[in-house]
Amino acid sequence: MKITEILNNGKMSLSFEVFPPKTDTAFESVQHATHEIAKLKPSYMSITYGAGGGTSRYTLDIAEDIMKDYGVPTLAHLTCVSSSKETVHERIAEMNKRGIKNVLALRGDIPAEMENEDRSSWDHQFAVDLIHEIKESGFDFCIGGACYPEIHPESLNQKEDIKHLKEKVDAGCEFLTTQMFFDNNLLYNFLYKIREAGITVPIVAGIMPITNAKQVDRAIKLSGSFMPQRFKSLVDKFGSDPLAMKQAGIAYATDQIIDLYANGIENVHVYSMNKPDVAQKIQSNLSDILGK
Repeated sequence: MKITEILNNGKMSLSFEVFPPKTDTAFESVQHATHEIAKLKPSYMSITYGAGGGTSRYTLDIAEDIMKDYGVPTLAHLTCVSSSKETVHERIAEMNKRGIKNVLALRGDIPAEMENEDRSSWDHQFAVDLIHEIKESGFDFCIGGACYPEIHPESLNQKEDIKHLKEKVDAGCEFLTTQMFFDNNLLYNFLYKIREAGITVPIVAGIMPITNAKQVDRAIKLSGSFMPQRFKSLVDKFGSDPLAMKQAGIAYATDQIIDLYANGIENVHVYSMNKPDVAQKIQSNLSDILGK
């Protein structure tokens, strides 16, 4: 099933992101976690790719397992940073061979050792280049992309950011998933601006449950996320108590999701961090709302 069929069916959706292992020895434990989340029967699951494609060999294995063993639609991430056209073509063909029809086209994080490289010679500098490659492959993929309610860290301003976002949509991106955010008003303002710019594809709200205090600094580093005072107070109060912080973080994420649904945002994607218990609790908190 294509992700756009899920996003456009008029019902509220709840999906989860998982990530593949970084090493062979971790594969079994990661596979177990992803299977436990798949048992929850979410609307779909996305599987990340890893910086520089370092874990790419596992992405399709997990996506294929989830789809075949549990009947859950899957969305495989694909990054193009530093990859040749030949490599990208091989990966696209392999996805098609395995029956994976949904791809999240991303530039990918620039590895530290490549930050100072001249990128002008790279076959793909931006996600829009990858989207063009996928469309030109001739395979029937549903293509998604990423967006930043608070502005991409490398953009000069939000106007420029939205301009590049429109380029991705015009190239063939059929839906967009947001980077994490902790203040829903940021998303609502962002949606108004992109709709004004003519971006009408479905937007999936990306929510990150912060279940331990150490995640806060990482979230800020990854996305520059604004932390509202309400959330800061939560971390100050419960951050030193792991169990209390976990419960409070799940409650905060649940509250965000309920507010999104109540305000007409029908599609929510939870960055599960491969934690089945967190995914289960959030889905349980929303069971009557989702009719599950």
